[in-house]
Amino acid sequence: METLTNLATRRSWRADKLSHLGSSIFAEVAKWKQEALQAGKQVIDLGIGSPDRGPSISIREHLSSEVLKEDNYSYPGTTGTAEFRDQCAAWMSYRFGVQVNPDTEILALMGSQDGLSHLAQAICNPGDIAIVPDPGYPIYTGSLAIAGVTPWLVPLKEEQGFLPDLNSIPEDVWERAVFILLNIPGNPAAAQADLPFFEALVDKAKKHGVLIVHDMAYSELVFDGGRSLSVLQVHGAKDVAVELHSFSKSFNMAGCRIGFLTGNPEAVASLREFKDNIDYGVFKPIQSAAAAALKEAMAGAEAGNEAASLYESRRDVLVAALAEAGWEVQKPCATMFLWAKLPPAFLQRDQPWSSRRFARELLLKTGVAVIPGDAFGSEGEGFVRIALVQEEQVLREAARRIGSFLNEFA
Repeated sequence: METLTNLATRRSWRADKLSHLGSSIFAEVAKWKQEALQAGKQVIDLGIGSPDRGPSISIREHLSSEVLKEDNYSYPGTTGTAEFRDQCAAWMSYRFGVQVNPDTEILALMGSQDGLSHLAQAICNPGDIAIVPDPGYPIYTGSLAIAGVTPWLVPLKEEQGFLPDLNSIPEDVWERAVFILLNIPGNPAAAQADLPFFEALVDKAKKHGVLIVHDMAYSELVFDGGRSLSVLQVHGAKDVAVELHSFSKSFNMAGCRIGFLTGNPEAVASLREFKDNIDYGVFKPIQSAAAAALKEAMAGAEAGNEAASLYESRRDVLVAALAEAGWEVQKPCATMFLWAKLPPAFLQRDQPWSSRRFARELLLKTGVAVIPGDAFGSEGEGFVRIALVQEEQVLREAARRIGSFLNEFA
């Protein structure tokens, strides 16, 4: 008979589901960066999409004053403060013309990833299926692994503008799915959709009783005079849809961890009930600062527009510099990323380079860090994601180094 000591020795204290969370590539790229640094390279990190600037001075001053108030240090509560929820509802009306009830149709989140990582556990049972995009943000499938939910991957193709073909999803999948998750504008592949697309989506969802989960983390980072649409703008969409909004990118508040879920009251209530058991909400001063950010946007001092202008300018600089270096990359219509197909010389050879090999070799040879596309799903193979999170002169230097790399290996 084995002793308890022997049993403990051979037991693994690591859940198998951790292997399905999709974040391992980011740890792997971090190791590559260490290798490059040890080899004497000066690293230009265009990997993680973390804003390199902070929020406006007025938002920071507001946060500072709220932090000094003694009564802001009690448990904040999961739902969110009335001030925050009321301002989110007012912003939804101002920005999209959508009316939502702040008491039953808005829930404060610790960033949109909080909602994305927990929603499946709140609305699904183990063995259910959900429709998610490929390529897509890693937590989309990671959250399903945690919840015991099976993903049905809908491919996002370049020839379709990286929008899902709703009619390509089999009827039996629609019938069995609990929810469909979309991200428009998208990460890693930017996409824009018109109202007829969302109307068709709502019609499908109503026909089959599927919840639409729309991740709008990049709603305000749209370029060339465009404006993103909310799925909740479709008449009757609240019957079958929820939407996640974030302050991380639009207001440069990534470290604050603040966002909100809005839409269908039953789904909102389910996530609220789940979160009631695992956290105590977002620090009150941060909620107040986020409400102040929305007030600024509604007053015309639109931090979101300023962020969009910043990333649009960086997009133009980097795309032009890469073209000069010999790499033609499609201009994204939104977000803070280039979704760049590998240069033809790396794909059209007897043994084509994988996106992972390209990203690793590029980093070790030049110090420029990008994320291989397969980190976002099998449809991401042959692409890399490049984050526009450095100043323009640094982006030009990155393009120069990339050009030298292309000349050496292409």
